[in-house]
Amino acid sequence: MTQADFLTAPFSAPVDLPETDILGPRRFFNRELSWLAFNWRVLDEAANPRVPLLERLRFLSISATNLDEFYTVRVAGLRQLARSGKWLPSEDGRSPAEQLQLINADARDLMATQQKTFRALTKEMDEAGIVILTRSRLTQTDRAFLHDHFLAQVFPVLSPLAIDPAHPFPFIPNTGFSLGLELERISDRRKLQALLPIPGQIARFVTLPSKDGQHRVLPLEELLLLNLSSLFPGYDEMGYCTFRVLRDSDLEVEDEAEDLVREFETALKRRRRGEVIRLKISAGAPPALRALIMDELGAAEDEVIEVKGLLGVADLKELVLSSRPDLLWPPFAPRVPERVTDHDGDIFAAIRQKDMLLHHPYETFDMVIRFLQEAARDPNVLAIKQTLYRTSYDSPIVDALCEAAEAGKSVTALVELKARFDEASNIRQSRRLERAGAHVVYGFIRYKTHAKISTVVRREGENLVTYTHFGTGNYHPITARIYTDLSLFTCNPALGRDATKVFNYLSGYAQPEGLENLAISPTALKPRLLELIAAEAEHARQGRPAQIWAKMNSLVDPEVIDALYAASQAGVMISLVIRGICGLRPGIKGLSDNIRVKSIVGRFLEHSRIVCFGNGHGLPSKEARVYISSADWMGRNLNRRVETLIEAVNPTVKAQIASQIMAANLADEAQSWILGPDGRYLRQLDAPDGKLFSCHKFFMENPSLSGRGSAGAADVPRLAHSWD
Repeated sequence: MTQADFLTAPFSAPVDLPETDILGPRRFFNRELSWLAFNWRVLDEAANPRVPLLERLRFLSISATNLDEFYTVRVAGLRQLARSGKWLPSEDGRSPAEQLQLINADARDLMATQQKTFRALTKEMDEAGIVILTRSRLTQTDRAFLHDHFLAQVFPVLSPLAIDPAHPFPFIPNTGFSLGLELERISDRRKLQALLPIPGQIARFVTLPSKDGQHRVLPLEELLLLNLSSLFPGYDEMGYCTFRVLRDSDLEVEDEAEDLVREFETALKRRRRGEVIRLKISAGAPPALRALIMDELGAAEDEVIEVKGLLGVADLKELVLSSRPDLLWPPFAPRVPERVTDHDGDIFAAIRQKDMLLHHPYETFDMVIRFLQEAARDPNVLAIKQTLYRTSYDSPIVDALCEAAEAGKSVTALVELKARFDEASNIRQSRRLERAGAHVVYGFIRYKTHAKISTVVRREGENLVTYTHFGTGNYHPITARIYTDLSLFTCNPALGRDATKVFNYLSGYAQPEGLENLAISPTALKPRLLELIAAEAEHARQGRPAQIWAKMNSLVDPEVIDALYAASQAGVMISLVIRGICGLRPGIKGLSDNIRVKSIVGRFLEHSRIVCFGNGHGLPSKEARVYISSADWMGRNLNRRVETLIEAVNPTVKAQIASQIMAANLADEAQSWILGPDGRYLRQLDAPDGKLFSCHKFFMENPSLSGRGSAGAADVPRLAHSWD
């Protein structure tokens, strides 16, 4: 057992802090620095020897993608605040300018570590037969092949651009990657500055013919430098650099936009042209060329990052080769719930038997798709209602909804246009649905609709039965392969009525009254959470067992954090699994003595939101109150989004959530980082017996309770140890 085993390990002794820190803003961790700490944990997986080589490369790529998005959204917003001169301190009391200074220092260290990690991985990949070449390592045969490839596959889409009074500096879009050149005309030695934008439509790495069994690739910029004479005939290259641009990606939408879809299309174009917030440029760039690029892009010196190594680390995902399964995670096939199989694949019959909770990706997301596909083809189904926050480009969910609408069923789809970076896709899907005859609504201008709900109304005899799906994740079949999420299927009439009232709220703006089980934000979810936390504190004051287990992506809301602090001081034992941002400081005497926090980062992305309250009986117990939710505990989720909090009432579902899913997350050691009172995350990768419990491996190996069916739950462990 290690300290990361929150299921059995005792709480650590709290530490002392000055009283001013306990009472003032320093009782919170800074949101932005906490997010960077999360991305450090992601990057650390790229150096974790327990992770297969190409999966480590994937983690490196993810860390770069994460950082790009962080800059284009969070850093861009802070920069706007700092430039406006507004004093809007963060919850921990720092001004925007102070936060930007700290972010800049930490992010630069992180980017330097990315390059160091890339160099280490490159050596290992070379030894494993995956070679990233440079021009100096090419043979004449290689050069001949590459020249032919360049002319056939690359040259037609390039646009070499001279920079002079007749050819102004071109617009470089967000994430745009370019080659800057200093050239000299051979005939008269006249100087020329030029740009070569590198199209994102071309693969970043060119694959060469195999040699001695090696998979050999060349970065695209190396191919371009190799063929400059075809792009700028009659010129010699005197110097060059590569650079990559990040722009402000925030969207502003007019509150009174009459045509919301058109307004978002316009806003997307504005995003593409947002202000530059970060310029990465290769180290050793010619000074005049560097100055020109900075000046034309409007980038200040503190927004420029010189890179000794590879620009566009996010592009390394191209080298995660399916042809090398020996360097990837062992294959894993999601399970089909036995209960559905018992009913010959009839998902409605399986739900009628009793509520069913699926744990993705361990249980297939295809059940969610099948739920809607069966509804579309079932002549007894009258109506389908569906929220869509994120989904895939060729979405089987949207296909099913279109099929249902074309078959004459009443289909209502709530499409969230403000799903960041998916706005364009969602506009396209909404138009598909409208063409099929579905009723498409867009919810609220001021609030995002982040709730994940689907209802199917089916005629059964003389009755109408509402089948409901509540999810903690998105209706996205691709991300459902790697995100851990929960899907609750039920035909409980009260839950069906609640879901219908929420849809009426989304389409008609009238706040739902008399919800029987659900609590929704922005109206009642946060008050319900605060009420439940306070009730647990009262159990502790009355001498009854008092515990809270919670799991989510982010914990930031100051009012909720203060409520947890108060519960801790009342004697509630609180164990939290927070994957990403955490503003709560655990283990501080007089503030959070009885709170501990850890983060799980591993093969699958933890995404489900769960909270369990002992309810005077401790955890786990049959009397506990157990909830799943679409909401993280952040201000945006609790105050500015439509979210759901659903209480599990079926005993088997409750046991599955508390005794199996939450218990395994709390017990995890192999992928867990413990958050200290000082804000540092520490991981212990050695154990006294040499064994570390992995919740991901446990879930892959063991069936879940509520989907077990006639096979019975006797062989389903509430918590079994599977060692990695």
